[in-house]
Amino acid sequence: QVQLVESGGGLVQAGGSLTLSCASSERTFSNSFMAWFRQAPGKERDFVAAAFWNIGTTYYTDSVKGRFTISKDNAKNTLYLQMNSLKSEDTAVYYCAARRGYSTHERDYDYWGQGTQVTVSS
Repeated sequence: QVQLVESGGGLVQAGGSLTLSCASSERTFSNSFMAWFRQAPGKERDFVAAAFWNIGTTYYTDSVKGRFTISKDNAKNTLYLQMNSLKSEDTAVYYCAARRGYSTHERDYDYWGQGTQVTVSS
């Protein structure tokens, strides 16, 4: 059973930066697809960014392109989300998730972290 633990959330002013981390409890399976989702109050959980663990291909939702960067550290079994130029609309609980194979749909994911709150003040 893969366990995912997010960290790095917090309160930041608009225009600021945060880096989220997602640590896996075990060596992540080589063909896993790792993603970040977010859920704002009263809204559905939406796809933010993702990457295949063993290759460099990355994917982003349009609203974060050019501002957010997903990356990974294989040795640490950790996924990151660098968030720059944060906006108030980025305020949400951010979740790390994993599955085998590509998908941007929440329902397709097998493993989830507990979430970390990101609040952007304007």
